[in-house]
Amino acid sequence: MLSPSHAPSYATVLRTRHACRTFGAALLGRLSYGMVSLALMLAVKDATGSYSVAGAVMALFGATSVFLSPVRAALIDRYGPRRALPPMGAAYALLLSALAYATWQPGASGLRLGALAVTAGACTPPLGPVMRTVWSSLVPDRELLQRAYSLDGVAEELLFVTGPLLVGLLVRFAEPAAGVAASAALVLVGASALVSSPALRGTGGRPSGATPLPTSGPSGKRLLGNVGLRHAAVVSAGVGLCLGALDLLLVAFTEERHQGASVAWVLAALSAGSAVGGLAYGAVSWRMPSRRRLTVLGTALGVSSVAAGVSPNVYVLVAVVAAAGLFVAPAITTAYLIADESVGAGSRTQAGAWVNTALNAGSSGGTAAVGLLVGRLPLTVCFTLAAAAPVLLCAAFAFSRDRR
Repeated sequence: MLSPSHAPSYATVLRTRHACRTFGAALLGRLSYGMVSLALMLAVKDATGSYSVAGAVMALFGATSVFLSPVRAALIDRYGPRRALPPMGAAYALLLSALAYATWQPGASGLRLGALAVTAGACTPPLGPVMRTVWSSLVPDRELLQRAYSLDGVAEELLFVTGPLLVGLLVRFAEPAAGVAASAALVLVGASALVSSPALRGTGGRPSGATPLPTSGPSGKRLLGNVGLRHAAVVSAGVGLCLGALDLLLVAFTEERHQGASVAWVLAALSAGSAVGGLAYGAVSWRMPSRRRLTVLGTALGVSSVAAGVSPNVYVLVAVVAAAGLFVAPAITTAYLIADESVGAGSRTQAGAWVNTALNAGSSGGTAAVGLLVGRLPLTVCFTLAAAAPVLLCAAFAFSRDRR
């Protein structure tokens, strides 16, 4: 383990050649993802006058974006980001612009909006997985890569806090559709700046007709045959289930105590705890193997989520949720590290995309599942069930590893 005085710092990551330019471009494009969900939901609701249509359009958009992520990542690994990202970014920006145009005035057709949402979601550029693959080539040292991934995760967390705030500010002066248009502009500019970075010169993919590279390994669903990647993806799904359920449970907790307005502070505490935990985690040189760390972090998140359910009041809830947040970014960072180290260089974008897909699919499933339980079961039981997902999945992998 490195001594604290010699351990590489976050400043070392940012001083790496081309890191700031590349990272800044990726964050600019990813800010679009922090804005687009709220902006599109508000725009569709205003255009159709229906919350159900808005919900259906968002479900279609989210489902195609999440579940086709490994397919888009496979195209990145096959052709390289400089060839694959520009058409994805252009198509996505064009379709978002079409959605902005279609929702600018009332009376839009729900079917047309749904069709545009499906095609837009299918074209979503995988800027996060691409940036994490670039980090692997920029900072091949594992200690430094841990810090790079932690910094990336914390920055992404802040984007998803900042994005809705920017949409809220924008809709005070313009139609919600302007937020969708702004999202289109951000992803186009960010993706274009990313592919122009010199850091991507060595990521050209594989020429058409060429034999697979030895480092490529399997692709698509076959990647999940890799034990390390499967561990990362399954535990990430459990973490996502827990987080998706928490989002709704925290709203229910505050409303049950007639303090619904305070939910913003509770969610902010979760994000703040995640940011602090991510930065602290990345600064430590760990002796514990990454797979065991992921098991410990996922279990800790689950245990702290149970504690949130028995909080006597909102003030205690804020403190407990902030403590739970300390394990969120570290768990996600560790999952991406495991994915990166489990596959060859030619499959890293796909591996990261599988972890990302598992996390987002778990989050959506957790929200949907707990939505059916709230009101039918006591909140304490709901919190416990939400916490069970990461704990049981971590225990299952720990048991299977011990048996081997």
